[in-house]
Amino acid sequence: MPTHSETRRLPHTAQQMYDLVADVAKYPEFLPWCAAARIRRSTPQGEVVVMEADLVISFKVFRERFGSRVTLFPTQMRIDTEYLDGPFKYMKSNWGFADVAEGGCEVSFHVDFEFRNAILQGVIGMVFNEAMHRIVRAFEDRARALYS
Repeated sequence: MPTHSETRRLPHTAQQMYDLVADVAKYPEFLPWCAAARIRRSTPQGEVVVMEADLVISFKVFRERFGSRVTLFPTQMRIDTEYLDGPFKYMKSNWGFADVAEGGCEVSFHVDFEFRNAILQGVIGMVFNEAMHRIVRAFEDRARALYS
């Protein structure tokens, strides 16, 4: 059951970072191991937007599709993701974004998941921390390319 939490201070606005993370369809353009993304549906529900999305993750000999429900909270600057279907036993993640008085923003990220496949879980377990750092760096690099 790998988990990862991290908070980073970035030189971009909370809105910019929120918009970048909320744009799930563009993940294959910059996220490591993300081979494809498809938004099944996007439904406004009051002050939130609920998306159902599929991501295809390709890692070494493994290629898996998984579906998730992504709930966008634009006024709270928060994004929550929960697992729908695919190779996981469970998966939850959340992002939070807050502007800081000195400029820039603080981005917090938390993920908790477990694969059904013990072999895949073992492979990911060996490189999990490095993989999470690469993913967070990919979002930082994307923000730098878009907003600097």
